Amino acid sequence: MNKFFQKSLCLPKYSQGYHLITDLIEAALPEIAQIQIGFLQVFIQHTSAALTINENADPTVRRDFQTFVNELIPESYPRFIHTYEGLDDMPAHIKASFFDSSLQIPISGGKLNLGIWQGIYLCEFRRNASSRNLILTAFGTPRSDK
Repeated sequence: MNKFFQKSLCLPKYSQGYHLITDLIEAALPEIAQIQIGFLQVFIQHTSAALTINENADPTVRRDFQTFVNELIPESYPRFIHTYEGLDDMPAHIKASFFDSSLQIPISGGKLNLGIWQGIYLCEFRRNASSRNLILTAFGTPRSDK
């Protein structure tokens, strides 16, 4: 019989940019260790931030992400109508749609089965964002030794 675990994780406020949050996710859901084979789904409950998986070692990758995406979708675009929440709001919504609102990561032997150079990013697109909420759902076959 499969095991299911679900928790909410309230992330602290982050500055605009791309932030590694893999360790926070793993710490929030230690029950992952009880799953032999399964998946972790990470869902962000926001429309102006997103999730992605990418390079976990060199921070210049995250800076390059920010530079490129901000040039691709600038806050200064003059034809946006949705500006009630600030000039960075509509660009943040578009950027969030280019990335993911949820990720699915394999669990193998009680651990996330990410590649050696992979980490989970919070993609924060707002300059003055509030904290962000994630829903973490782990499910799969239980480990026989747990």
